Amino acid sequence: MELKVISSNIRFDNPADTEHAWNNRKSILAEFLNKEAPDIVCSQEGRRPQLMELNTLLSNVEIIESHRDWITERMYPCIYINGDKLFLEESGDIWLSETPEVAGSKSFNSAFPRLCTWAKIAIKESGREIFIVNCHLDHCYSETRVEQIKVLLNETFKINSSNEALIICGDFNDPPDGDVRKALMGERKNLFDPWESFEKEEETTFHKFKGKLDSGSRIDWIIADNRFDCSGIKIIKENTDGIYPSDHFPIVATFSI
Repeated sequence: MELKVISSNIRFDNPADTEHAWNNRKSILAEFLNKEAPDIVCSQEGRRPQLMELNTLLSNVEIIESHRDWITERMYPCIYINGDKLFLEESGDIWLSETPEVAGSKSFNSAFPRLCTWAKIAIKESGREIFIVNCHLDHCYSETRVEQIKVLLNETFKINSSNEALIICGDFNDPPDGDVRKALMGERKNLFDPWESFEKEEETTFHKFKGKLDSGSRIDWIIADNRFDCSGIKIIKENTDGIYPSDHFPIVATFSI
């Protein structure tokens, strides 16, 4: 069975975005995501009202939230899954700080509290279990992001003690040749980046609603362990009448295991 995974920073609801404000693009975002018919959607940067609106607009996936006590002003990574194909066994949040169990906590000179969310999921057809992690790292300092990815790895290793096949999605705010990737791949040598496996040209995923930037890098990744095969990966660059679904391009990858 194939699983289609989308990772997308949806941009927080900011009225200063004028024509690209959330109310003007939420249906555009949902349209592009629904067209791909994903089995798993990993979103970043949304606040609860946005994420619940998106949940009503997405046609074949539902948000995972039963584990969470929401903090009103916080921006959350979220996982949405296709309940026809996948069964949620367990889920949780890890705050990327020195106290990862404390909601809203921050460390390592992070500009904001950052977290990852995880889900242990069973594929209904086969019963095979997989482990999904979705994160959003600090946007200011590389050394902060490295410490955050270390917390992510340490904590997910404890939770995923049975070593189920792993997919990590997120807005890493770091280039593929940066220190975060070195820390991530150095610790888990069985991980691969499908973008690199297909030898695709590097390009910018954060575009400020412009569709293109002259400088930047691919800071949004879908990473998988080598028990998965990837049959394709792409970036969604479409817009509707000049309105982009987000200031980041969504990433789409298809896996089998």
